Amino acid sequence: MARRRGIIAQIQRANAQQVRAHQRAQLAHVKQQQAMHRAAEQAMKAAERAAVADERERKRLYLEARAAEVAADNADLQAQIAELDGVLQATLAVDDHVDLVRLKQPFRFPPFDPGPLGVPLPPPDWSRFEPPAPAGLSKMFGRAKHDQQLAAARSQFQLAQAQHAAAEADRQRRLAAAHGAYQQQRQQREVEVAAQNAEIDRFAAAFKAGEPEAVVDYFGMVLANSVYPDDFPQNYRLAYVPESCQLVVEYELPPLEVIPAVREYRYVKTRDEVTSSARPAKEIKERYTSVVTQVTLRTLHELFEADRAGLVETIAFNGVVDTTDPRTGQSILPCLITVRTTGEQFRVLNLAKVDPAACLQHLSAAVSKRPEALAPVRPVLEFDMVDKRFVDEVDVLADLDERPNLLKLTPTEFESLIQNLFTRMGLDTKQTRPSRDGGVDCVAFDHRPIFGGKVVIQAKRYRHTVDVSAVRDLFGTLQNEGASKGILVTTSGYGPASYEFASGKPIELIDGSNLLYLLAEHADLRARIDPAELD
Repeated sequence: MARRRGIIAQIQRANAQQVRAHQRAQLAHVKQQQAMHRAAEQAMKAAERAAVADERERKRLYLEARAAEVAADNADLQAQIAELDGVLQATLAVDDHVDLVRLKQPFRFPPFDPGPLGVPLPPPDWSRFEPPAPAGLSKMFGRAKHDQQLAAARSQFQLAQAQHAAAEADRQRRLAAAHGAYQQQRQQREVEVAAQNAEIDRFAAAFKAGEPEAVVDYFGMVLANSVYPDDFPQNYRLAYVPESCQLVVEYELPPLEVIPAVREYRYVKTRDEVTSSARPAKEIKERYTSVVTQVTLRTLHELFEADRAGLVETIAFNGVVDTTDPRTGQSILPCLITVRTTGEQFRVLNLAKVDPAACLQHLSAAVSKRPEALAPVRPVLEFDMVDKRFVDEVDVLADLDERPNLLKLTPTEFESLIQNLFTRMGLDTKQTRPSRDGGVDCVAFDHRPIFGGKVVIQAKRYRHTVDVSAVRDLFGTLQNEGASKGILVTTSGYGPASYEFASGKPIELIDGSNLLYLLAEHADLRARIDPAELD
């Protein structure tokens, strides 16, 4: 009995131990699970904190990027404005003269490089063919065999020599052919360079002689070398009147859109958007006027500075804008600024310190009162009036040119011609007296209201440049007659002193090429001016 109880007690103890072990195992598992959950929760919280930090960092970087983008846009605006403000100053440190000699190309051609063909082929080496000399017993008993080997080696060596001679001859033939081709290319390039340089020499000689086409081409090169902002058109037409040493320029001005319409960009964080403030209309107008005046002075400066040959005494400049008439849809070229100035008058200016608008006023320029609205001014000289087609157009044989030569007209014929011209132009002309110098004096009346009035017209049928005294005489007559305007017409040209005196006065100077244009346009007469026929 006691033994049985001992066994049961042992079983109970064992069972209790198992239960406690199981409980301990369960408790350890629970603790492990709890630890894992705590670790998972901690990891989750850490991930959430990292995500929040990442989002915060992402937002910070995003905001910085948007702010940097706006700052860059504003910097671009400031750079544009600074570039527009410095249009004139940018050219003052540049030498605008084009040295035609430097346009000539020195003859350069790489030396002849034959490459592998220039290396002679190595001749056969007998030591590579010669059999080894007999040694030992072979000296006594192998002599015949060595002689046979030696004969065979000599035969192979001779064959190799023949092959080498043929290959070397072929190499020399190919080398000679390559050198011949090189010489041909060199001579061709030498001829091309010589032709180009000869053309530059001819151009330089024509320019020095003052040939109109060469003068126009040279000053076209000067303007083409001028570096403006990318959105400036830089289109122009040039004409040269050798009789008066006058260069006429029709220059395309930039449109109003070159002035940035935006004054400043801003980033609004609450809406995550970029806004802009508009540039005031008054500021746009003022800046556009500044650009127009700067381009005008810059062009005059570049042309006068580039004239080392002294061919240009006067420049007539018309600044136009290529646009579309909203009323008709047709292309128009309104003139926004016009000025005529002499080199003597212009070169004394200190452009580094002038106010462009005040400077042009000093030069008696006419500037649009509303350039932003493309309100035009009347050009000091219409470009087409100096189109050299009206002067230089001749038939193949001069004897067959039936156009009247104005210099061969009698005083009466010339008088009738001038009166007829201005009558066709809408003036009521009355002859006053014949001029002692072969010209025509008359008084005309422009019946238009406001712009009309009495007009004194004097015409000089000259071969040589009209002296400034004739312009002074016209101004005196204008005052004595109480006229509103004076017109001086000549078959020749005017000097810079004449243009300087007429500047700012109600006087219009029409030279020979202008007269031919007006006769063709208004009197339907194709004429010419040829002093050679009088010699």
